[in-house]
Amino acid sequence: MAPARGNLRGGRALVKSTWLSWMQHRGFFYLVAFSWMVPLLIYLFVWSTAAGEGTVGGFSRGELVGYYLVLILVNQITFATNNWTVGDAIRYGRMNLLLLRPLSPVWDALASEVAVKVVFMTFAVPLVAILALILRPALDITWQNVLAFVPALVLAWALRFLWGYWLALLAFWSTRADALLSLQESLIFLLGGQVAPTALLPPLLQKAAVVLPFRYMLAFPVEILTGQMSTSQILTGLTIQAGWLLVALALFVAVWRAGLRRYSAVGG
Repeated sequence: MAPARGNLRGGRALVKSTWLSWMQHRGFFYLVAFSWMVPLLIYLFVWSTAAGEGTVGGFSRGELVGYYLVLILVNQITFATNNWTVGDAIRYGRMNLLLLRPLSPVWDALASEVAVKVVFMTFAVPLVAILALILRPALDITWQNVLAFVPALVLAWALRFLWGYWLALLAFWSTRADALLSLQESLIFLLGGQVAPTALLPPLLQKAAVVLPFRYMLAFPVEILTGQMSTSQILTGLTIQAGWLLVALALFVAVWRAGLRRYSAVGG
């Protein structure tokens, strides 16, 4: 990992400056945020229509609406936008400038993450609130679930961020590393609760979702908040989520160090 040259004060300043810059172009970012919502809104209407006045796989129409509205917000929070720019920074030499800063390049990524989340949520929260008034979701949220949801959400963001970051760092060796990011998002779409809640997936995919990291990047905190999991399932899920985060961190450190050595060796 890059030396810990950064400090919290410098990081906060970078977040603030990035946020102020992006707020000047918030119309563009609102369009991006809405484009992320569209597929989830489609599946919301598909599954809620399929349920009708009955249920689908034990989910009522209101429960499916509630699930997808929470999923929309969680996806806005956990989606790591900056991972798609890391490869360009390496390929086109911008990484040189980042390495010359008194802060680690990781701070630049984190500043972008925090800034874009604030901008996106100023659009996503009011829109989801309006949809909730219209569609009337059935949500039975308890304090216990909220308390478990918060760490699960933080871990989901960290896992999605670090997993995508180490994949993006493969641009040190390949110009097509972004294809792996696309594969990751496809697996999150399939196993992370977007195409359907995990409980509605075929048995084989359900088993894969429990074992692989992609569910824990998105669907897992949603399932906690919407009351789909028992206490033992929550504890097991948090353990698996933390385990995958450690794997992602180890891969990030290893790829970063090896990538910097190669970058320096070829004159980067």
